[in-house]
Amino acid sequence: MKEVAVLLLVALALNGCGSSTHTAQSASGGVWQAQLSGGDGTASGFSFVAQFTVGGNGALSFQNFQFLTQIDGGCFPVTGATPSGTLALTANSAGTVTGTLSFVVVSGGNTLTLTSTSVTGTLNTTTNVISGGSIIGTWAVAGGTGCNAGGTFTMSQSS
Repeated sequence: MKEVAVLLLVALALNGCGSSTHTAQSASGGVWQAQLSGGDGTASGFSFVAQFTVGGNGALSFQNFQFLTQIDGGCFPVTGATPSGTLALTANSAGTVTGTLSFVVVSGGNTLTLTSTSVTGTLNTTTNVISGGSIIGTWAVAGGTGCNAGGTFTMSQSS
């Protein structure tokens, strides 16, 4: 009986009572679309599509990035912007993902910064692939005349 009790304690210690976490750094790739709300004039109405993967250190590696909107004299051209950033993710044993995002786009002397502590999704722990990803946060643009503003954003992962 004593051996059974010891084995149960060891099994519980190894299992972590079901609260284990998974690092999901390289799993969040795919195509993401962002819609930014707020701002004024040429520093408003931003939306973009980004395709990226996440390295083991959380650094974003972009395969594609394109603004979907362009306002005459706007702060950013549709193409040619240079994005960078980090996405730090963890998932619990049920596959629920949480994380943070830091995302920067630089073009033509203007800098767009997105930050979030609200990253969600579901991790398939077998394939290490995230689905249903959503990111909500704040953005700010700084630079030339008319290109200083901020607001909120929503980024959604395409299926």
